[in-house]
Amino acid sequence: MLVIYLSLPRVYCGDRVFTGELGKVFENGCIVVDHDKIISVGSEGSIDYPGEVEPVWLGGYTIVPGLIDAHIHITGFRSGDYVKESLLTPFGVFIARGIVDIGRILDAGFTTIVDAGSVVGLHLRDAVNEGVVKGPRIVASGYPISQTFGHGDIHFLPIELADTRSSKLLSPFMSLLCDGADECRKAARFALRNGVDFIKIFTTGGVASQRDRPEYPQFTLEEIKAIVEEARRANRFVHTHAEGAEGIINALEAGITRIAHGIYVDQDGINLALERNAVVIPTLSVVDLILKLDEASGLPSWALEKAREAHDTHISNIRKAYRQGVRLAAGTDFFVNSKDYNIYGMNGLELQLLVEKIGLSPMEAIIAATSNSAYIAGLQDRVGLLKPGYTADFIAVKGNPLNNISLIVGMENIGLVVKEGAVVKNVISK
Repeated sequence: MLVIYLSLPRVYCGDRVFTGELGKVFENGCIVVDHDKIISVGSEGSIDYPGEVEPVWLGGYTIVPGLIDAHIHITGFRSGDYVKESLLTPFGVFIARGIVDIGRILDAGFTTIVDAGSVVGLHLRDAVNEGVVKGPRIVASGYPISQTFGHGDIHFLPIELADTRSSKLLSPFMSLLCDGADECRKAARFALRNGVDFIKIFTTGGVASQRDRPEYPQFTLEEIKAIVEEARRANRFVHTHAEGAEGIINALEAGITRIAHGIYVDQDGINLALERNAVVIPTLSVVDLILKLDEASGLPSWALEKAREAHDTHISNIRKAYRQGVRLAAGTDFFVNSKDYNIYGMNGLELQLLVEKIGLSPMEAIIAATSNSAYIAGLQDRVGLLKPGYTADFIAVKGNPLNNISLIVGMENIGLVVKEGAVVKNVISK
């Protein structure tokens, strides 16, 4: 095949290249990049490139697609008491903290993140796209949509402060409150007016909302369908927080195929997820860290109690869904960075938990964080795989994460990060 290069390509070779497709590993593999696109991938000696090009040899490293966190919140919060922080912290400080957080995420090998609810993430998306801030590609929802007394409603605040459109409280972590199909349409249109990449909603209660529970269904089927229709009309998609069995089914019935959390998914929900080819994002990391930090997390006692109560059931139900063939994506649900414990940058923990608690192989966990998560981001035709024509997002991991997934947790073993063909991190000795 004749390849016409726009300039001299760059060639990166490692001990192996995992393309992101199940079982497709090239030992002594190489990837050829021209500008921001992948030209070819294969074993060294089986791919063509101009003779004057000197390959970059990454001995001792495995090359894999850039990782994707399919459900995260870039807020700038430094305490679980986010309402107090919202009252006392200038909004610009949240932005400044968020810049630091996304830089750490990129250094941990995550070249794309899906911000599933935060106006900070929406603003930083634009700054990253402009090139003025170093960070991963951000796919952002801005303010999410919640019913009154929903998971996105801050129950202990006066209603006029809790609803973004009426509140004088400028907080990274608030929602658009609406009730009834007509209000839901208007809220969806308001979100779209803000330039969001997708719409985030809550179809159940949750752990971190005071007066509801994860099992409670939220929004009627008619309300959910109204939001889904408005998203479709604008060529967007809907991503839902869904923890209880009934709310998961309602979301799937309404046409949502991006399901976050899935704590109490039952057999009917599993069957429907398989029928609709939906992808579930278990978000195991946030609860794992909350339980380890306990009161040091800063979260209120009622949130800690619900987290403890849901943990074992969550693991059991997601394991059951996985064994029956439901596709899983890797999302952390991180929403606050402790002053004493840098959570952002530990996003690879989700892959480790998928292996250790759910039973995925390391290769399957990497697929969950690449091609499956690319679907969650709406970028499945651009990123998540190392194949010709795809965007050149890839990382080099010291050792072999296909044997030891823990190598992908944190930043220490991520020697090289390439985003859109540009080297954004390189700590490998020449």
